[in-house]
Amino acid sequence: MAQNHAQSAGAQNGSNGNSEKRPPGRPRSEESRQSILRSTLKLLKQGGGFPELSIEAIAADANVGKTTVYRWWPTKAALVADAFFASAEEELQFPNTGSFQKDMSLQMRRVIRIFRSERGKVVAALLAGGQSDSELLEAFRERFLWPKRRQAYQTLHRGIDRGELPADSDLDLILDSLYGPIYMRFLIRHDKLDESFADEICGLVLQGLKRREQR
Repeated sequence: MAQNHAQSAGAQNGSNGNSEKRPPGRPRSEESRQSILRSTLKLLKQGGGFPELSIEAIAADANVGKTTVYRWWPTKAALVADAFFASAEEELQFPNTGSFQKDMSLQMRRVIRIFRSERGKVVAALLAGGQSDSELLEAFRERFLWPKRRQAYQTLHRGIDRGELPADSDLDLILDSLYGPIYMRFLIRHDKLDESFADEICGLVLQGLKRREQR
């Protein structure tokens, strides 16, 4: 009887004597986290911009509580920056083809592709909101710009090691020269922004660097 009772209790608990322990809650937590990131992007794409976006709306769309959102992100700015970074991180990795110019051109083409997609609205919202909200701009720099910048430095150093760039190159000036025109066309829209523009910029910047080295 005692054995039958134990088996019955085990059945009611959805387990038996040989069952594994219940899986930990981490996967479910990660699922909620990803849902929050997706909802953030979704609501930003729908329009209204950063000021109109609310944690309450994000939590409701992700079917979580506000406290769950704040468990991972201290501010709305941090959440928005992370949401964009998470959506673009894999696409914006820097390749290593053995050619600095090709590596940069390929990565810049991916940037342009994202800016021309629906996610471009998220970038525009981040940059526009950042003009009046220093916290948002800081979040964009710390959670997206600087991580990608550090990856770009590695690509630049490889170019220097291979002799493709001058040893005394100003890495930040090179990166600003490469990406600045993309942001300008994206924000000002004074001319078309297509992927071939990346090749033109790379060629122009490298040509300038070579002329400088020959002086």
